Amino acid sequence: MLRVGLSGGIGSGKSTVAARLAELGAVLIDADVLAREVVQPGSAGLAELAERFGPEILTAEGALDRPAMARTVFGDDQARADLNAITHPKIGALTAQRMAQAPADAIVVHDVPLLVENDYAPNYHLVLIVDAPEQERVRRLTGRGLDAEDARARIRSQATDEQRREAADVWLDNTGAVEALTAEVDRLWSERLVPFEANVRAARRAPKCAPRIVEPDPEWPRAARRLSARVLSAAGEEGLRVDHIGSTSVPGLPAKNVIDLQLAVWSMEHADAVAASLGEAGFPAYHGIQHDNVHGTIDPDPAGWLKRFHTSADPGRYVNLHVRVLGSPGWRVALLFRDWLRADADARAGYVAVKRELAQRYGTDPDHERYAEAKEPWFLAALPRAQEWADRTGWTPEES
Repeated sequence: MLRVGLSGGIGSGKSTVAARLAELGAVLIDADVLAREVVQPGSAGLAELAERFGPEILTAEGALDRPAMARTVFGDDQARADLNAITHPKIGALTAQRMAQAPADAIVVHDVPLLVENDYAPNYHLVLIVDAPEQERVRRLTGRGLDAEDARARIRSQATDEQRREAADVWLDNTGAVEALTAEVDRLWSERLVPFEANVRAARRAPKCAPRIVEPDPEWPRAARRLSARVLSAAGEEGLRVDHIGSTSVPGLPAKNVIDLQLAVWSMEHADAVAASLGEAGFPAYHGIQHDNVHGTIDPDPAGWLKRFHTSADPGRYVNLHVRVLGSPGWRVALLFRDWLRADADARAGYVAVKRELAQRYGTDPDHERYAEAKEPWFLAALPRAQEWADRTGWTPEES
């Protein structure tokens, strides 16, 4: 199934998006609903709360008195930690149960108010953030009966816009008419979520467009951080580190709109062991590439250049994921080229010229393979210059 995290600040309109996705066919799991369910009358969760905080948190009918509970934990970090220790595991278990009950081809939307604050983003294939300006959110909240200052205090107690943008694969602006937001959600559903789910289920990479060089996008580093966290989460103990490599990792460098990542593992056996979990996380293996080109001046042994190659199942974000052995020649060269290009303006200029010329020449190459092969002579000629820079500066990949 496809796991989609949905969040947004109070008053942003997240519920509107959740409702529309459910209408389109998503399986909706609402964290707030589950939080109430685990402390309903007669539940183990409510009994534990009463034992910890006393009968004053209960109504006369034996239900949870939410205002009383809020007053009890307000300003008391230990009390809040105890509350979370009781409720969060139960909510997590119920969430896992509901997800397990969803059909195998489901698009599961997990509506979580504190998704960003609790760093849940790596658990999903995609994170949607709904946003609106603070002034508009205050207007909506006061329309529901909140005092304006209370509304602002609640907004400011949550994640900042920058923190949410760091987590957002998709940013849904809910400033205008609800019809505009609904239309955007509909496009997202048909053009991205539905094919993404089908690709994950089939262990199939999303089709790429022909190679085209675009101007640097300030979103590339942020996207790479999100994707790296997902890759590490999927790889588990076998994953040692993930690095953003390739052209999109070099600030100011025009590039194809493709994020290249490098996952380091201890051995090729470990690379094969994580293949299935990477695929389930949205990075299916592509078996047509099993090694890098051998650079004999670095290491003539072909075994040092073995790798596994994964791509993205997400039609909205192209990714090349290179899985290489930590310390291997291929792993080292990928980091060396990145750091050399970051440091050397002449090298960047020469590389851009080559990329633009080859992208034009192979503009009908949907797999980018002929384009990649045609760049190899430039890499061969540039490698001694990169190595000379590394020797002169004392560069090491471990500190990269």
